[in-house]
Amino acid sequence: MPSIIAAGEALVEIMRTELDQPLDRPGTFAGPFPSGAPAIFASAAARLGGSVGMVATIGDDAFGRCIADRLQADGLDLQALRVSPERLTGMAFVSYRSDGERAFLFHLHDAAAAAVTLEQIPAGYLEGVQHLHITGSSLSVGTSLREVCYALAHEVSQRGGTISLDPNLRPELMPVDEIRAICQPILEVTTYLLPSGAELLGLVDADTPEAGARKLIARGIKLVGLKRGAAGSTLFTRDLTLEIAPFDVPEVDPTGAGDCYAAGLVTALLGGWDLSTAGMFANAVGALATTRLGPMEGTFGLSDVAQFMAAQHRPLPHGLV
Repeated sequence: MPSIIAAGEALVEIMRTELDQPLDRPGTFAGPFPSGAPAIFASAAARLGGSVGMVATIGDDAFGRCIADRLQADGLDLQALRVSPERLTGMAFVSYRSDGERAFLFHLHDAAAAAVTLEQIPAGYLEGVQHLHITGSSLSVGTSLREVCYALAHEVSQRGGTISLDPNLRPELMPVDEIRAICQPILEVTTYLLPSGAELLGLVDADTPEAGARKLIARGIKLVGLKRGAAGSTLFTRDLTLEIAPFDVPEVDPTGAGDCYAAGLVTALLGGWDLSTAGMFANAVGALATTRLGPMEGTFGLSDVAQFMAAQHRPLPHGLV
């Protein structure tokens, strides 16, 4: 049984091949690429050496097979991955703008991605689970999936495991104020909160992300990993604030970078690494994710990440690889 599980949407992503091509005009697309925020996290964590399982539903179609084949190749435990004969695999169409922003068009609410139930999880599946990863996008997809996330978070917390929440706010799926409300039951048991600045301010009333992070730490969250994109990240605990410098890479596709960052940080912390090293490693994993086209195409193994860090003159301490 896996020691890390991710629960949520698995989908394919189909993207514009050039900048500033809107989705409401004829044009060229590339894909399908396996995607979905929790699936990207799971793929990255497995490639980094974690024992990882995925709780999700795909359709009995070509896109579903695309996802299952990729997750299997990355070494995931797929006992809790259900194939629905009634619903199509979830899809996201994406366009990129010159200013770095993206536009999404999702087919999720009526897709297989939303049809996750507790019944698809094998008996005893949680017995060895040390960590659960949840995203705000998963909570936004539909009631059934949201209730599964709540139930898993309660169970893993009761068993003494840790829980990470990436808010991953998607206004295309649900208004931000509603996402804030549905994240609250997960926030109550969250160990590691991994937001961007805008996402953090979407969860808590505060003037700045830093003030918001400290409010949430005071409420009992052990660690806030504030993702700052090209500026790196900041780690907040009750006793420390650590600024973690970014890595310099040529960006090709930013999709999935935050999920890979989360996978890097979680696997490092579960491995007992010190906070500064874990943060540096997470930044490296997130940076590498942007160097290839496709959400999961930028996931790498531990030795590859270590070589990249050494080449950037920020090597991992001896004995960690």
